[in-house]
Amino acid sequence: MKERLQKLIAAAGLASRREAEEWIRAGEVTVDGVVAGLGDKADPLDQKILVRGNPLEPGRKNRYVLVNKPAGVMCTRSDPQDRRLIFDLVRDIPGRLFTIGRLDMTTEGAILLTDDGALAHRLAHPRFKVEKTYLVRARGQIRRENIRLLEQGVTLEDGLTAPARIGNVRFSGGHTWLEITLREGRNRQVRRMLESVGHPVSRLKRIRYAFLEIGDLPSGHYRFLTAEEIGRLKNLANG
Repeated sequence: MKERLQKLIAAAGLASRREAEEWIRAGEVTVDGVVAGLGDKADPLDQKILVRGNPLEPGRKNRYVLVNKPAGVMCTRSDPQDRRLIFDLVRDIPGRLFTIGRLDMTTEGAILLTDDGALAHRLAHPRFKVEKTYLVRARGQIRRENIRLLEQGVTLEDGLTAPARIGNVRFSGGHTWLEITLREGRNRQVRRMLESVGHPVSRLKRIRYAFLEIGDLPSGHYRFLTAEEIGRLKNLANG
């Protein structure tokens, strides 16, 4: 069955759909020896598709990986300061992986990597509202009224946040520990929300992405998702 080329390239894990479109525009994709155009379709089982000179591999099994990212690791493809990258943690996995969303450099915890570019693109899209739960250590003892503000939504420079779920609040010395669950993915959102009520974050760890918990996975390590987990993720992306 014929599919749009950018979809086939993303599904093969070679690039995101947007990057695949750029390759097509640049004339780096051919079908049966003819340079393809944006919007062209092809059947990878019946036609010879070359992407940047390499044959597209139909039917290759995608990989889905949960990583426990340490603090200080970047979720970018490269870094001018030569800091450690999330992809350094999965060097032994062949092929090109993508992160599903990002965590900032100082945030630890659960992040998903895959070579299924189409799934990565869909799950990262704001309209799917995938739940993410974070363990937070914030400076000072947060009063109940400020917890309610976080639950109802607080106004940031980019607008009012959606309601959050707060749980497991406890105090330790001059800090408050809590868990916060969001269905948004704004840049540095948890940190900015806590700062808005006067309690800067001193440690942040994502402990759950959708139904996937980091559990006892050691920092800096990864595990492959099970077939059942992959199926549930795909159902989320199709919801």
